[in-house]
Amino acid sequence: MKHNLLFPPFGDVGQLTESQKTLQREIHLARNIQTKLLNGEKPKLTNGEVSGISIPARLIGGDYFDFYPLGDGKIRIIIGDVMGKGIPAAMLMILTRGAFRSAAEATQGPGETLTAMNKAMYADLRKLGSFVTVFCADWDPNTGDFVYANAGHIPPVIIRSKADVVEPPKLRGVMLGGLPEQVYQEERFQLQEEDLVFFYTDGIIEASNRDGEMFKLNRLISILLEHRHEQATVIETRVVNQIHFFTEDLPQKDDITMVILKAGGEKNGEPPL
Repeated sequence: MKHNLLFPPFGDVGQLTESQKTLQREIHLARNIQTKLLNGEKPKLTNGEVSGISIPARLIGGDYFDFYPLGDGKIRIIIGDVMGKGIPAAMLMILTRGAFRSAAEATQGPGETLTAMNKAMYADLRKLGSFVTVFCADWDPNTGDFVYANAGHIPPVIIRSKADVVEPPKLRGVMLGGLPEQVYQEERFQLQEEDLVFFYTDGIIEASNRDGEMFKLNRLISILLEHRHEQATVIETRVVNQIHFFTEDLPQKDDITMVILKAGGEKNGEPPL
């Protein structure tokens, strides 16, 4: 019988070897590093707000989100999902973060950013037989201009302030690591005051309860519609709480990651108890 390297077999509980203890410490250190990189300080905007959270299914995960401040108050937002789970996915997540930070500084828009990221990561991803889906957007809080490009990721949900539900055009693109010379196209639309953009990974809509039923997009949209006038951080908490309630706190099967953007308007609502 094979045993987990991190945990002793039955009868040997508490008798970890020094190498096992060292491995445990290193994995927990890796988790702390990843948590600090992902869930750091949120950008402070003069008009509107953004927030994000990532909850790994294991000690460390492969989901990724990030914010990169641009000139004139603009912000570049990215969310991604690395194929796989656990330590291998976490390592590729760090690779993705480095590629994004380098590309965001040197490119003019989301399309160029994804093109540069794919160029930088392609050889490594093919060598490892892996892919990364990412959605990247530039938002100007002062004008409402929202420009985006997509590398095979789920498009965000758009909740207009008048309660209409809109998804961007089905601009999907190819996952990072899919084609060596892929050039990513851009689309744009305008966000109005109090509009909500909800970026997410599939760990949310594929979360399952004890009957095997999935959370699904319709349930997510209902929650966003009900709480669309609240602060971004409050909406974030509402969604996480509803997922836990739906799954009856069953162990996560996949990482759960979301980014919430609210355009302009007065910030309302109190954090839920």
